[in-house]
Amino acid sequence: MSDSSPLPPVRLHPEAELARDALSTPLLSRAARLARWASPETRVDAGGGLIEEQLPAAAEFLGLTGDDAAAWASEAWRVALDTGLVEITDEEEGTVAAGEDLALLTGGSPQDVLGVWLGALDTVVADASVPDLDDLVDAMDEGGEIDLSSLDWDPAAEADFLDGVLGNLYLLTVNEDGPGDRPVPLPALAASMIVPNDMGEPTNDVLEQVSDAMMRLDDQFRVLEPIGLVEYQPVDEALMADADEEPAAPVDDTDVSRYGMVRLTPLGLYGLRARLLEAGFAAPAVGDLVDKGADALLDGTAGFPPGAAQAETEQWLDRREPLAAARELLAASRGGDAGAPLRRLRCQQALSLVGPEAEPALRAVLDDPELGGLARVWLTEHGATDVPPPSESMIFWLTVDTIAAQLAAEGNSEELQGLVEGLAQQHSGFFAAAWRVDHPATADVLEAMGRLHPDKKIAKEARKAAFKARSQHGG
Repeated sequence: MSDSSPLPPVRLHPEAELARDALSTPLLSRAARLARWASPETRVDAGGGLIEEQLPAAAEFLGLTGDDAAAWASEAWRVALDTGLVEITDEEEGTVAAGEDLALLTGGSPQDVLGVWLGALDTVVADASVPDLDDLVDAMDEGGEIDLSSLDWDPAAEADFLDGVLGNLYLLTVNEDGPGDRPVPLPALAASMIVPNDMGEPTNDVLEQVSDAMMRLDDQFRVLEPIGLVEYQPVDEALMADADEEPAAPVDDTDVSRYGMVRLTPLGLYGLRARLLEAGFAAPAVGDLVDKGADALLDGTAGFPPGAAQAETEQWLDRREPLAAARELLAASRGGDAGAPLRRLRCQQALSLVGPEAEPALRAVLDDPELGGLARVWLTEHGATDVPPPSESMIFWLTVDTIAAQLAAEGNSEELQGLVEGLAQQHSGFFAAAWRVDHPATADVLEAMGRLHPDKKIAKEARKAAFKARSQHGG
């Protein structure tokens, strides 16, 4: 995942709703309760953790039972300490007091609450990259130091692997062609990190690596679920039984859900986006542009998929008076730069969401060489009967502009190929006239038509026309 190209925009839930979700996550709520439970008698060790003698009382206060109760209480205390819900007042004595940030959970803004939750998330993600405690004990030498080489564990590589998995899960969730908010099978997520894109049939070695990655991720997602990042259905333990052991019930190998299913929660989407932004990625969210000008809207949504572009535009329009919005959009769509055709396409799409109140703005640009074509389209679609017919030069200019915009938005798509074939079929002399069009993208458009048209004769006509267009403009 490159940090230079923007990620697909995410649609976030309102911050007030996310803050409520954060407060109700098992781990943060436990950490807050322990921060309020702490007293002058509470003692911590040199690392800030609760001393062993006090863990049973902490677990009992939290209502935790079972073999893992003390470990869960210890984890909640560490989150409370890392997020400032408690603070150490005397390191030598090991005394603590409520931290300043504890009050934010009850008296702060939604953004304050989410800030505390993000701190907790950082702690848990770091913990998820650490090997199992039993493995750490086995790797400890006589001096109490951990021998990382015996663990076959590279902390930086492990953290990078988990960050990559979470990044892929984020992409799958926000991409309009992905599963959205549906759960993702764990094998698919593991394979996304292991199997090369150009590999046809995975080798046995690669499949074994995927299986090992699944087991690591199974442990990690179990750690990440209590902080509210994901909803996770663990790998069925029957699948991990030794080959010599007979499973208690028949195992259905075709049921992919038994191999683990994971879904980012709305809070998880918020958290991963925050981490991506902090790491330097361009991770837009729908709604980022509502307070900006039309130029920022048209440029900002240029790379958005259709659904996200419409959602962003609708929010932008909701805050503006229709006529003023139309005028601003039209003014921002002018230009002869490389991005201008796509701006005009986004402008046309935005204007399709505006009601008849915008009509004066469209009539005002009927004679504009860049905007007159799209103005006529809008007026006709809105039932105007006195729209002057476009000149032939305007028709050709609008055609070139539209294809240039489609190329910028979609590349060599099937839809664009269909448009190219239709144009050549309907207008037998299209290329003879098109090369004369005074548009900065004329030559590029004609070259693309030559590349896309399946008929070799017509494709050759398009390439010849492109050569003439470049010669005319000295290119």
